[in-house]
This record gives sequence, structure tokens and C-alpha cells, in this order.
Amino acid sequence: MIGIALLVLLALLVLSIPVAATLIALALFLDEFYSPFPLFRAMGEVLWSASDSFLLIAIPLFILLGEVLVRTGVARKTYEALEAWLSWLPGGLLHANIGTATLFSATSGSSVATAATIGTVAMPQAGRLGYDERLFAGSIAAGGTLGIMIPPSINLIVYGFLTETSIPRLFAAGLLPGLMLAGLFILGTAVICTLRPGLGGPRRHHDWRRRITGLWHLVPVLGLFALVVGSIYAGWATPTEAAALGVVGALAIAAAMRRLTLRVLIDAVDGTMRTTGMIMLIIISSYFLNFVLASAGVTRDLEALIEGAGLGPYGTLVLVIGLYIVLGFFVETLSLMVITIPIVAPLIIAQGFDPVWFGILLILLIEMALITPPVGLNLYVVQGVRGHGSLNEVMLGALPYVGLMLLTAVLLVLAPGIALFLPSVLN
Repeated sequence: MIGIALLVLLALLVLSIPVAATLIALALFLDEFYSPFPLFRAMGEVLWSASDSFLLIAIPLFILLGEVLVRTGVARKTYEALEAWLSWLPGGLLHANIGTATLFSATSGSSVATAATIGTVAMPQAGRLGYDERLFAGSIAAGGTLGIMIPPSINLIVYGFLTETSIPRLFAAGLLPGLMLAGLFILGTAVICTLRPGLGGPRRHHDWRRRITGLWHLVPVLGLFALVVGSIYAGWATPTEAAALGVVGALAIAAAMRRLTLRVLIDAVDGTMRTTGMIMLIIISSYFLNFVLASAGVTRDLEALIEGAGLGPYGTLVLVIGLYIVLGFFVETLSLMVITIPIVAPLIIAQGFDPVWFGILLILLIEMALITPPVGLNLYVVQGVRGHGSLNEVMLGALPYVGLMLLTAVLLVLAPGIALFLPSVLN
């Protein structure tokens, strides 16, 4: 049954059927052929209960926050400020790509939005300044993945919702690994461009006056991060309320920059509605699929299969990591999360692993799926912004960063405290 379910799932995805429709179709197929009860009769109740959660309101609010920032030029000013501080390193503007993505991740909550924003700002400079466009595009795609690790993160909210794990603890746990991964990206880029100078571009040195004055342009992003995350940990707001505060803050910044126009608001709301509709349809569809899988006994059989294999805690963990790496090549990231988490998370937690720590490890593996072909969304986003050349070039440029993500996964397994230190302090 598990094998047939996977084959049907992959077949429907290959046929380019929308993900939400694929999940519902698979659930109905399994209900028809493998369930002794007519589970489809419970569809209305299951879909309603999946969407009737105050926590999920945070998703459109964080998306709206990012949309407002994208459309008001905040990212361009942030990029110019960080370029003055980082472009002296081997690799030049590659480090500004990663640094800006890191800061923007602290407000957008979305990897795709981060990659699109930084790509729009940075990509035109690659050819003009003589950069190797493969590595340049790869650095933008990889930097964009930080959007779902560094809080606030929409994917962490989805994980917390599906596993009933504390969102504030997940946000705290994601901060250090996210910053560590950004640091590894910068270090790895510097090493690559030292060994192969032709892959980078000119190293640019700016005077201290420009560097110091440019810090002013970082205030909006850092202020929003402090407002959103700070209000959560100060106990003033829930994640959903903090997201609403973030939207108010983003609108205030746009108004102060005199960029808050009716056109900006309409475009931001339109983009938010489209993205939210897609995410919510996937979430509620996967909820029904997981209900069918559990009712048909798949979850129980899978647990028995893994327990009977006698792999032990770390053997099971390695198996799960390998599963996510392989599935990440073929399944869109949000779909991968909502399909697998209700099945995989209980197995891992039953082996004695911390659910917060596993959430961060899972997000790291999902980040990797964003830049691995053939369905790595960030690769397509950056190539779309680039507008010329081959997608294969972007894939090749992202490969070194996939290796750095694997290294980070190993470090998280060997030293869980990287993720659990901040949550333990905040307790």
C-alpha cells in the first residue's frame, strides 16, 4: 500500500496536477481501495478542523509583511549598505547577496520571496561587473533558503501546527543554526573565490564614512525583526499577533519612505492572497490525506516496519534524513513537509529526539530541497529573474551550498545544542 501510494503521488505530480488536488485525489484513491470505511464522508469535518486555527492567521500576515517590503525598495537599500561592508572579501558582491538574504529572511518568512527580492536587486550587476553568473546566481538561490530557517518562518509555523510544538521555541531554535549556515555560506564562498578567483568579481573597498552612513538603511529591517520576534519573547504577543504588528510596522516604514501608494497596497494584498490560497489548500488537503493514511493503518504499519528493522535511534534518523534528501529532488517543499511530518515526526520523537531540534533539522533538509533539481523552487525563481542562459547554470552554482547544508546537518546531529541552546535560555 505504501509503495502504491508513493507511485500514485509521483505520477500525479509528474502530470503537473496542482499539489492540493493531487493530495485530495490520492486520499480518495486510498479510501476507495484500502479503507473498509467510507472515509470521504468525513472530508468536510476534517478540512474544516484543519483550517480552523488561530495560529494559521500568522501565515497571510507574514506573507503580507514580506510583500510590502518587496514593493517599497527596502531590499535595495539593504543590499547597498551590506555591499559596502562585505564586498572587500574574496568573491565581492557574492557576500552581499548572502548577507542581504540573511537580513531579509528575518522579516519575510519565505524563501521564495527572499530569493526573488535579492535576485531582482543583485542579478543585473553580475554581468556588468564580470562575475561568473553560475556562482552568483547560486549564491542568491542558496541565500534565499535562509528565509525558512531564520525567524519568523512560515515553514516553522506549519511544522509547529502539524506537530503541536511551541512556535516561540521553534523560532528561538532556528536563529543560531540560520546564522551559522549564513556564516558557512560566506566562508565557503570566500574559500571558493580564493582558490578560483575567476568565479568571483572585483573586490571593492569603501571608505568608513560610506559604511557608517549606510547602516541607517539596515534600521528598517532590524527594527521589524526586533518588533516581531521581540514582542513574542517579551510575552507581549502571540506569533499571530506579532505578525500583525510586523505588518503595521512594514506599512509605517513604507509610509515614512513615501512609498505607500494605493498601487503598492493592491499589489501586496493580491500577492498575499495568491500565496496564502496556495499554502492553505495544500495544508488542508494534506490534513485529509494524513487522516486517510492513519485511518487505513499506514502510519501504524510504517511504525511497526521501522521498529522491526532494529535500526536504533540514530539509524532511524539517518534513514529519515536520506528519505528527505531523495524526496526533496521530486516533491515541492511545502508539500513534502505536510505529507511527511504527521508520519515521520512521531517516529523520530518516539526514538527520544527533541521535537524542536528535529523541526530545525527538518527545515534544513527542506532548505536543501529548494536548491536541488529538478523541482528546487529557488532555482527557478533566480533563473526567472536572470532571464537568460540555462537553468543548469544556476543548478551548478548552487551545488557548493548544498554541500555546506549537508555539513550543517551533520553538525546539528553531532551537537544538538546548536539548536536547543536559545530555547533552553528562554525557558
